[in-house]
Amino acid sequence: MIKIVLADDHQIVRHGLRSLLSAEPDLVVVGEADNGREVVRLVQELSPQVVIMDISMPDLNGIEATRQILAEASGVKVIALSMHSDGLFVLNMFKAGASGYLLKDCALEELVKAVRTVMNRQVYLSPSISDIVIKDFVIGWSSAESSSSAYSILTARERQVLQLMAEGKSTNQIADSLFVSVKTVEAHRKQLMNKLDIHSVAELTKYAIRQGLTSLEV
Repeated sequence: MIKIVLADDHQIVRHGLRSLLSAEPDLVVVGEADNGREVVRLVQELSPQVVIMDISMPDLNGIEATRQILAEASGVKVIALSMHSDGLFVLNMFKAGASGYLLKDCALEELVKAVRTVMNRQVYLSPSISDIVIKDFVIGWSSAESSSSAYSILTARERQVLQLMAEGKSTNQIADSLFVSVKTVEAHRKQLMNKLDIHSVAELTKYAIRQGLTSLEV
């Protein structure tokens, strides 16, 4: 039996995925999470073989959650299920260690195929975005894109602080969420602002959304 954890901040999406996957005799959904921190905790607690991961989630996005999960449990297979088809999102998700990437508008049956593919130690890339990804690989992600990426400029902790700032959390709330001091949060905030040369919360929020650290829906 293949144990699966679902991570998506929309309950209706999780319900639909659970119904589909539960119809398969060898698949079982053992847990659901509506944010990145919760899915990291569930993986530690439930030891699933597969995590189906949305990218845009509150508190901790899917890319960072994937990094944390695979740092502790390298055998887990993570499949991204995202609305983002941009090559940079795909690249960053695979860099984080994901084994598959599908778009949310794919046929639900494709997800079952993806689960079986990654369990056979193969990578699954949705046909609907394979042309985009191949084109980006052939042409090469532009140096401007890669050099301005939050994943190349900022540390993991700075990205977490940026996401929480963009989601409207206060300095005290961020400190409590990350279990660090207020001074540490302020230092991270100053450092990321200097690195990005962005000094207003509004512009930081726009940057975080463009980078997939958070979404307009949060």
